[in-house]
Amino acid sequence: MARPGRASVSDNREVMRSDFLTTGFILISIGFAPATLARDWTVSTGGAPISDVLTQASAGDRILVTPGRYRVNLRIDKAVTLQGEPGAILDGGGEGDVIRVHAPNVTVRGLELTGSGTNLTDMNALLFIDPEARYTRIEANRLSGDAFGIWVDGAHDVRIIDNHIQGNPQVRSQDRGNGIHLFNTSGTVVEGNEIVGTRDGIYIDTSNHNVLRNNYMHDLRYGIHYMYSYNNEVIDNHTERTRTGYALMQSKYLTVRGNRSENDRNYGMLMNYIVYSEISGNIINRARPGTSRIGGSESVAGAEGKAVFIYNSQFNSISGNLFANSDIGIHLTAGSEDNKIFGNAFIRNQTQVKYVATRLQEWSNEGGGNYWSDYIGYDMNGDGYGDTAYEPNDGIDRVLWKYPVAKLLLHSPAVETLHWVQKQFPVLRPPGVKDSHPLIRRPGVVGEL
Repeated sequence: MARPGRASVSDNREVMRSDFLTTGFILISIGFAPATLARDWTVSTGGAPISDVLTQASAGDRILVTPGRYRVNLRIDKAVTLQGEPGAILDGGGEGDVIRVHAPNVTVRGLELTGSGTNLTDMNALLFIDPEARYTRIEANRLSGDAFGIWVDGAHDVRIIDNHIQGNPQVRSQDRGNGIHLFNTSGTVVEGNEIVGTRDGIYIDTSNHNVLRNNYMHDLRYGIHYMYSYNNEVIDNHTERTRTGYALMQSKYLTVRGNRSENDRNYGMLMNYIVYSEISGNIINRARPGTSRIGGSESVAGAEGKAVFIYNSQFNSISGNLFANSDIGIHLTAGSEDNKIFGNAFIRNQTQVKYVATRLQEWSNEGGGNYWSDYIGYDMNGDGYGDTAYEPNDGIDRVLWKYPVAKLLLHSPAVETLHWVQKQFPVLRPPGVKDSHPLIRRPGVVGEL
């Protein structure tokens, strides 16, 4: 028998069981009511306008747009998925933005967008993402217009995946918008998009910790254009027939790896005030000459096609790249010193290096240099490195760069004699680029043409 004044173990268990059942009933009745299930809405050209359906929909709903053309200027202010079936076209009628996303966790997928406004000052875009719209996903859409394609304005962690963006080649390049414009964003991924005929393919400004990967950009001004952005990755992209493939400006801590530039005009890659960045494993092939603004001539001093132009950029690592079939492999100027340049392959460039300063630049690192297709030295001990240094430029080259008319004498006996004298008597050769350990075999780390 239990002692007076104390409950027995069995009594305690019964009380606990009763309390548990009571508490569980209250929790089920009050705090754990089933959530409202997401709903699918279907929009057709003969039904309610998309804007009305957006008003009625709740967060988490999906709005399916059936084939047809819809005249809209939508503002999405709740976390819904707007998804188009093949042939679903949203037309802004030449006014403002076709879609403006103003809420987080919105998905826009499978639609064709056209007909935004054309006012670049007002930032008219086919799809505009406001700062509040974090975690927006833009997937597998087709966009065409005169102004901006997709503008991300301060929203973070956006995903822009597998879209096709088409500009209007009938409009002057400077009057078009960019295909994808990123401003003050971080954590954003731009991947698998094709961009053609806009001003710049991807323009990124004041944005850190983003990834641009596996995009194809062609027939525009700049493929990728960086301004004032840190700690970003540019990986496995492809540019073709642009006026500059990769314009990297005023930025730090970039990783630019595995990209390709083909038949880009002026520059395959432009580095302007770039520091502490890694440029590796890229292929730049057939950088074509620029043209004169007057007459369109390509035979203009300074208009040579440069695989890479490095201007006032320091403390970068440039390795494992392929620079090929261009007028100039690397043009280095304006204090672009203290970079590590090694393990690259310079193939069939008319001028492998153009270096206009007079400070010695050693282009090897830890005993390994670069591969030069015009190197004529030997490797007598079979260690894989040339027995004599490779020096691409001498004093005569500098004279020809400074006075282009002198190229008329390029193959004259006098110029050839001066080249020979500087080679035989290095004391007469001014400081410049020197690869003390040129590679005899082309590195395997770079891709094929």
